[in-house]
Amino acid sequence: MTDRSKLPYRPCVGVTLFNPEGLVFIGRRRAGAGVEGNDAEWQMPQGGIDAGEDPREAAVRELHEETNVRSAELLAEAPGWFTYDLPTDHVGKGWTKHFRGQTQKWFAFRFTGPTSEIDIEHPAGGRHSPEFDRWRWEKLENLPALIVAFKRPVYEQVVDAFRHLAA
Repeated sequence: MTDRSKLPYRPCVGVTLFNPEGLVFIGRRRAGAGVEGNDAEWQMPQGGIDAGEDPREAAVRELHEETNVRSAELLAEAPGWFTYDLPTDHVGKGWTKHFRGQTQKWFAFRFTGPTSEIDIEHPAGGRHSPEFDRWRWEKLENLPALIVAFKRPVYEQVVDAFRHLAA
């Protein structure tokens, strides 16, 4: 068995996408779309940073790959990186074979397009597999209660970092 304390963190980005009313995009994970499973339903767009990729560019790419959104302007970048460890029973599956958890750089964007641009069934123009089966706009402060428990501390940090943008 691998000593998980010796595994590195996977570098990732997260996107907090605000609409003009100050609400945030959240998507419900499809069954089997990630290590979380059916009981952890809602999250913001996030994903890995490719080798040599700038985190901001990765955030724009992940947003498009998961929501189809291109009409967004950068509002803020969270200070520092937010890290979480995966529960022991999740390590060793898929990408988690090589990582103990994730370290994430979070970005806030303002959605500037029409709602019809959001297409979780055919994200990235159909070039990416759907990760969400539903989506909605939600109050920023409600997000930690909607995410799987092991990611909750990161979502609390995101709320603290971007609270001023929700007003």
